[in-house]
Amino acid sequence: MTKETQLVFPKDFWWGSAWSAEQAEGRGETGKAETVWERWFKEQPNRFYKRIGPDTTTDHIHRYQDDVQLMKQTGHNSFRVSISWARMFPDDGIGEPNKKAIAFYRDLFTEMNNNGIKVFANLYHFDMPAALQDQGGWESRAVVDAYVRFADTCFTYFGDLVYHWFTFNEPLGPILGSYLEDFHYPNLIDFKRGAQAAFFTILAHAKAIEAFKKHQLESKIGVILNLSPTFPRSQNPADVKAAEIADLFYTRSFLDPMVKGTFPEKLTSLLKTYDQMPVDYQTADLTIIKENTAQILGLNYYEPRRVKARLTAINPDGPFLPDWFFEHHVMPGRRMNEYRGWEIYEKGIYDLCIDIRDNYGNIEAFISENGMGVADEERFMDKQGKVIDDYRITFIQDHLAYLWQAIQDGCNIKGYHLWTFIDCWSWINSYKNRYGLVSLDLATQKRTIKKSGYFYKTLSEQNGFSYDTDLLIR
Repeated sequence: MTKETQLVFPKDFWWGSAWSAEQAEGRGETGKAETVWERWFKEQPNRFYKRIGPDTTTDHIHRYQDDVQLMKQTGHNSFRVSISWARMFPDDGIGEPNKKAIAFYRDLFTEMNNNGIKVFANLYHFDMPAALQDQGGWESRAVVDAYVRFADTCFTYFGDLVYHWFTFNEPLGPILGSYLEDFHYPNLIDFKRGAQAAFFTILAHAKAIEAFKKHQLESKIGVILNLSPTFPRSQNPADVKAAEIADLFYTRSFLDPMVKGTFPEKLTSLLKTYDQMPVDYQTADLTIIKENTAQILGLNYYEPRRVKARLTAINPDGPFLPDWFFEHHVMPGRRMNEYRGWEIYEKGIYDLCIDIRDNYGNIEAFISENGMGVADEERFMDKQGKVIDDYRITFIQDHLAYLWQAIQDGCNIKGYHLWTFIDCWSWINSYKNRYGLVSLDLATQKRTIKKSGYFYKTLSEQNGFSYDTDLLIR
């Protein structure tokens, strides 16, 4: 017999979800520069699932008023959008601000605020204007300056409507995809160039915060990072060292400079040893990074990282990669979301929060993404067309139980945002896996609240739920 406990979250907890401009808005009629995703789809449509590109996506730009009502109906008191750089500056990411884009975002943010939904505005979610990528993208100081101008323009026009700001979502993603793993345009394999792009991304974050401070807004500004606790296969010293190095590359590389203002010494020492340091970095840059750090931190958690010491030799003539120092460990008995290929390990969200508490000054933070993508959800529709996604409800509850425990143990966690609100376009995976609280019919753009959406409303209204805490791993 189980004994359930009512898990109550702190007062004014942020319940909501997140998505991005490129994945949800569609092009619309406001004017919009070509993004790297539109460029890539035009050049290689075969690399996108079912050749579905980002032209229409969820058509939010035409349906935002109805969508805000769906936010209310699914319990949102907050929602994270991104502001499209390409839409705000349709003249290839530079030039003069787009009045039609300003009007659209002001209307959207006003609609959200009028319906009791706090606006969390993210400034960059993988959607570089293609013309700026042609100028070097994040490898270019000129592009950093263009981004800061874009950010400053957003602070000017939307500062009265936004509750919290974020400089980047998952800045590690474009570095991995563009320079190491071939899943992001321009699909290069060159770690040293990636290191330069990473450094300038971090500098852009700091310079945007520097600009933000001049506006003296009541909101805060931070960053959203995709973080996975790293677990060694065993306590064998070789496995432990492999996990430490993997953690430096994938966690501390952005977390330390963006929150602490300093780079991990062990990481910079390793990069110097292998001649992989960025070429262009100045003392003045390091000062700006040191003095302009995140005021709030978004944590995207999906799966743990498990590694072991390398068992095979590296080809010294091959490109330098983090994988030179470790191999991924497939833990026997792990539970998987087989649609996405990710391990489901709910306790990882607790371990992540404890790390932030103990090593990053317990900075104000929230779970900014967590979710479960499932393919062919039509299988689970009832006769009324509602997806009965009990698996997603269980996924949310199991992760929230560990988040609740983290809060009980002193973690400064202020909210939980699910990925995502309405099924949205997922980069090269298009609509293969569905993540939303609301299902989307691609042919008609009809939205239908899933069972999880109704659950989420009750969760928000009760500010918690009933759960058997004996199930938690201590």
